[in-house]
Amino acid sequence: MTTNYPILGENDTRSGFGDGLLELGHENQNVVALCADLTESLKMTKFQAAYPDRFYNTGVAEANMIGIAAGLTIGGKIPFTGTFANFSTGRVYDQLRQSVAYSGKNVKVCASHAGITLGEDGATHQILEDIGLMKMLPGFTVIVPCDYNQTKIATKAIAQHEGPVYLRFGRPKVPIFTPANQVFEIGKAQILTSGTDVTIIACGHLVWQALEAGRFLAEQGISAEIINMHTIKPLDKVAILQSAAKTKCVVTAEEHQQNGGLGDSVAQTLALHQPTPMEMIAVNDKFGESGKPNDLMIKYGLTAANIIEAVKKVRQRIS
Repeated sequence: MTTNYPILGENDTRSGFGDGLLELGHENQNVVALCADLTESLKMTKFQAAYPDRFYNTGVAEANMIGIAAGLTIGGKIPFTGTFANFSTGRVYDQLRQSVAYSGKNVKVCASHAGITLGEDGATHQILEDIGLMKMLPGFTVIVPCDYNQTKIATKAIAQHEGPVYLRFGRPKVPIFTPANQVFEIGKAQILTSGTDVTIIACGHLVWQALEAGRFLAEQGISAEIINMHTIKPLDKVAILQSAAKTKCVVTAEEHQQNGGLGDSVAQTLALHQPTPMEMIAVNDKFGESGKPNDLMIKYGLTAANIIEAVKKVRQRIS
C-alpha cells in the first residue's frame, strides 16, 4: 500500500524550531533559550521578544553558552541552545562531553544550518559529521526531523524528555508534508508508506526525496516501504528488523557522512540481528563546498534519483 503525501506548503525546518520554542515559552516557565549571536538565523527572535528575561545572547562564545546551559539545569531550568550545527557540535565537543553528557544535564542542543544545504557558506560551515559525533556521546538523544511541522512538534517533545538532546534541522525551505497534528514519539520511527520489495530508511531533508523516489518506483512496479527515522538515537530497531524481514533489502538516505550516520546505525542493527543486503545514500568521505542547496544535493548524490539507483542496485543482490 502506498500512501500519498501531498505538499502542504513550504518552509524551513528552523522556523519549525522557532515556532515550537515560542509555544514552549507560553507553556513552561522553566524553558529558557540561549543563542550564540545568531538569533535571527535560528528563528529565536519571537521567543526573545516574548520572554526577554528568559533569553540569553552569549555572543560568539559557543563553549561558554554550553557551560551556562549546563549550569542553568541545576536550578531546574530547561535550556535550549541555538547556533549553527557546526558550532553546536564540533566547536564545543569537550563542553558537550564533560559538562552535559558526562554530567547528565538536561540541555537541549538545537542546531540549524546542518549538512550541505546550508549552501553558500561552504565547507567550513557545512558540518556533515555531527550526527556521528552526537550519537556517540553516552546518554544523548539525537533527533533529525523531516519538515517544518515535525520540527515544531519535536521541539516541544524534547522539553518533556529528561536528559540531553541533539535536535538537528536546516536552512532551506523544503516541502511540508507531515500533518500539523501528528503524533511524535521519540525513538519511534514513522512508517510513511508500506511496501514489500525494498525498505528505504531516511531522515531529515532526505525523507521527502525518499517519498519522491517511492512514487517513481511504484510506477515501475516496485513496492517501497518508506520509513522516516527521525530519531537516530535511540534507534527504532524493531521497525528496521520487521521491515527488512519483509522486503529482504534496505536503502538508507541522509544528508551526512556515510561514516557515522544513520546508515551506520542501521547497518549495525542488521549485522547484529538480521544480515540484509543494504545500500547507503550519503556523503562519501568528502567535505562540502559553496553552492546552491539543490545543486549541491545533485552533485553529492543526495536526490530521489540516487535513491532509485540504489534501490535497483540492492534488489539485484537478492534476485
